[in-house]
Amino acid sequence: MLAETLAAIRPADPVALAEARAHQDRLTKPRGSLGVLEEIAVRLAGAAGRTPPPMPEPAALAIFAADHGVHARGVSPWPQEVTVQMVANFLAGGAVANAFAAQVGASVTVVDVGVAADLPDAPGLRRHKVAYGTADLSAGPAMTADQAVQALEAGIAVARDLVAQGARCLITGDMGIANTTASAALISAFTGRDPAEVTGRGTGIDDETYEHKVGIVRAALDANGLTGGAPPSGDAPGEALRALAAVGGFEHAAIAGFVLQGAAARVPVILDGVIAGAAALVAAALDPAAIDHCVAGHRSAEPGHAAALAHLGLRPLVDLELRLGEGTGGLLAHPTLCAAVRVMHDVATFDSAGVSEKSV
Repeated sequence: MLAETLAAIRPADPVALAEARAHQDRLTKPRGSLGVLEEIAVRLAGAAGRTPPPMPEPAALAIFAADHGVHARGVSPWPQEVTVQMVANFLAGGAVANAFAAQVGASVTVVDVGVAADLPDAPGLRRHKVAYGTADLSAGPAMTADQAVQALEAGIAVARDLVAQGARCLITGDMGIANTTASAALISAFTGRDPAEVTGRGTGIDDETYEHKVGIVRAALDANGLTGGAPPSGDAPGEALRALAAVGGFEHAAIAGFVLQGAAARVPVILDGVIAGAAALVAAALDPAAIDHCVAGHRSAEPGHAAALAHLGLRPLVDLELRLGEGTGGLLAHPTLCAAVRVMHDVATFDSAGVSEKSV
């Protein structure tokens, strides 16, 4: 499934990009006056391969949930059982992500890709459990190579199904206590940045715990031979998979697969925060063209997220100092995406409206 998905990915269409830019310049507004909105519309046209691009609605949020063995190292003040408790909250409709999804009309799917407990059946829950949480990444690989591929393909399967059900925009979500530690390790491995630059305070930790967390990230990179070398690249997908298995989480792998399948289907993917940013680095290393189909929903307060976005060349649409995860930042960005495309569909050109252009 992974090989089939990678083979289907195409980069942004240069003809559609050029046509979208030309169309923007003919609309009844000064050229460039909509700023980043124009860039978004052009980007989505290139991704879709047509101008104007399809409206990115309805949207579908997928929250990938998993636990992490590194939690035992004291990197988070929250107990691990919060992961399964929050999954229940999502399924009951009581989380912030549910409120935001209702606001923008997005569906919510929760995917158990590695929660350290058995979950009862519930509407909106999909089961793709690879294992009951990862191993401790600071002592060796978090998962096997086969597990990494299995989690990637879980994300691919979820994206395929959501698109088949009519979704025209995919939004990444995540849940997993201690997953910012794994995210920092992935971002350091894929960008070459020092762990101290990309490790943040997650859900809120004191100075002592923060220093300990940086040390754990550094230990994980050392234990897995990811310190001091060149970051994995698109020329070495095997190395990218090795890095993912070494220090990633099952939700990171699943989100990377979700991104890859969105790109294969030419459906835009709105990336949420630092967990999605780390996962997108994996997707980009497996196929750089996948990022042509992504939009950064927001900039997280986590320092690693800014590093990931810079490496990917993505500009966040929203910067509200969010650090919740769940897909909340991506959901907030979705109306902006729709507005950008709506301009391409509904705004008249100078010729059709009989409006004079400025003199040269």
